[in-house]
Amino acid sequence: MESQLLFLSDLNFNLEVWKRELKFQESEMDYFEEKLEHVALRKFGNDVMRQLESFQNKIIREREVMGHLRHKLRMKKREIAQAKFENKREPVFHEKQVLLKDEMKVFVKMHYELKEDMMDFFLKYLQ
Repeated sequence: MESQLLFLSDLNFNLEVWKRELKFQESEMDYFEEKLEHVALRKFGNDVMRQLESFQNKIIREREVMGHLRHKLRMKKREIAQAKFENKREPVFHEKQVLLKDEMKVFVKMHYELKEDMMDFFLKYLQ
């Protein structure tokens, strides 16, 4: 029983770390949107505006994925709380946690690729 509670506590820790990661990335997207507005005000032309619109669309999509991941994290936390209450076995939680970990890993990789592209864009147009 005690090892089960420790295991569930470890899983819960992972969920909290991922939740914080998403919150941080959300704040970065807020900041990047603000900087995109600064570029838009400078009226560089159609090519730059197309790139800017593409970034805005990617941010919208990224926020949708963040919402989806946050929902999964909340559901997982509920499952863990229920398992503690019902004293369920752990293997099912571990398998689901690995899938969620993989989703987070892919999302973080994509986020940082977008971030690098946006930083290059800002270096070029925000001097």
